[in-house]
Amino acid sequence: MTRPSERLKQLNIALPPAARPVGAYVPALRWNDMLLLSGQIPLQEGRVAFTAPVGEPEGRSLEYAQQAARLCTLNALAVAAEAVGGIDHLARVLKLVVYVASCPGFSEQHKVANAASELLVEIFGEAGKHARAAVGVSQLPLNATVEIDLTFGLT
Repeated sequence: MTRPSERLKQLNIALPPAARPVGAYVPALRWNDMLLLSGQIPLQEGRVAFTAPVGEPEGRSLEYAQQAARLCTLNALAVAAEAVGGIDHLARVLKLVVYVASCPGFSEQHKVANAASELLVEIFGEAGKHARAAVGVSQLPLNATVEIDLTFGLT
């Protein structure tokens, strides 16, 4: 099997710098053979790159939210890799929770979550398949469109 670091190179994906916490929490917590991450929003170069809720009539598009979910996933992988000394120490994706800022009536949170899920499988292969929840919420921190929460099994 191809290692995650090799797969990132094949996909021409560079992980962004790991975001620093802006509150009273740690970005990652290692417990035995698990790594639990704090929620990751779509930060890019120190600012929230995707804002506002998803859905009609006044919200953002599904595709916009999927791009946000993908960026959240890359941010989460950067935090996880930094916490354990490299992405290759992440043996398995265990759980993904995707929170989507949603306009009333928007019910395609699962399609937003698919963008994160598919990226994890692209990078980790079979070990990227995971348990998942996709949740619609009225608001997220800093008006982010998406926030994700990941749990990994470690080598």
